[in-house]
Amino acid sequence: MFIGILAGLLTGALWGLTFVAARLVQPFSLFDITIARYAIFGLTCLITMLHPRFRLRGIGIRRAFVGMALGVIGYVGYFVLASQAVLLAGPVVPPLIIGVTPVVLPAIANLIERTIGWKRLAAPLLMIGAGILIVNVELVAKLDVEGQRMMLAGAGCAVAALLVWVIYGIVNSRLMRAENPPSALDWTTLHGFGALAGSLLLIPFSSDAYRTVPTEVLTHFLLWALVLGMAASWLATWCWSIASHRLPLALTAQLIVAETVFGLIFGLSLDGRWPTVSEAAGCLLQIAGVSLAVREFTRRQPA
Repeated sequence: MFIGILAGLLTGALWGLTFVAARLVQPFSLFDITIARYAIFGLTCLITMLHPRFRLRGIGIRRAFVGMALGVIGYVGYFVLASQAVLLAGPVVPPLIIGVTPVVLPAIANLIERTIGWKRLAAPLLMIGAGILIVNVELVAKLDVEGQRMMLAGAGCAVAALLVWVIYGIVNSRLMRAENPPSALDWTTLHGFGALAGSLLLIPFSSDAYRTVPTEVLTHFLLWALVLGMAASWLATWCWSIASHRLPLALTAQLIVAETVFGLIFGLSLDGRWPTVSEAAGCLLQIAGVSLAVREFTRRQPA
């Protein structure tokens, strides 16, 4: 269990880099780092296939296509939307909005097949809503009209990223629970190939910053692309598979909140500041609400 917890926390830390990646590589654009990150992710999958253990086996054409499509949606689509949200709205609001994923997914499942009374979810949902509201009210009040528009656009991108992740989570869960599901390594490889294909589609939107920046700036960009492609994509996916295999669902679902925590820590560190009182209170409320909701969804009912 200890190894599973460490793997889950490491996954959260690596995924948290999504919320600062585009800011770390400026003057390169969001599309530049997206292309580089997922090209490296896909190439890493190709290189690992040189070893027999990592080669695809028993994967039909239909399943391979779905796995690659999920790589495009869940990796490239999510990363672009989440990064754009941070660029527009700052480091605090997007992680909080996207951080409700562990609640939204079970809630949708509860709508389809009633497994828990909504009254039991009232308290955690109110905590989550209050946490997001507290942070937003203070931030919006300090902004001018243009700043408020950017904040609204960033929040919209964060909501879109949340919806993309929900769609990915539902489809991915159904496939992994189907008869004879693919192995974690095979699924990671297919996702990597899909992410690579998706990144190539973004090439027309890339900038020409590499022609004008100094060598050390280009080196900095390439190093971060390697970190994001190999660590935050390939390694993080593998670590999450380990956590999911070793830990009960109630615990792995709560570990998803680590992505929000690390995303906030990275974003505030990049700004060189501590959270304000309202930001800290809102974040704690949101994290506590998500954890309580996950507990309600996963605890056993008395006979």
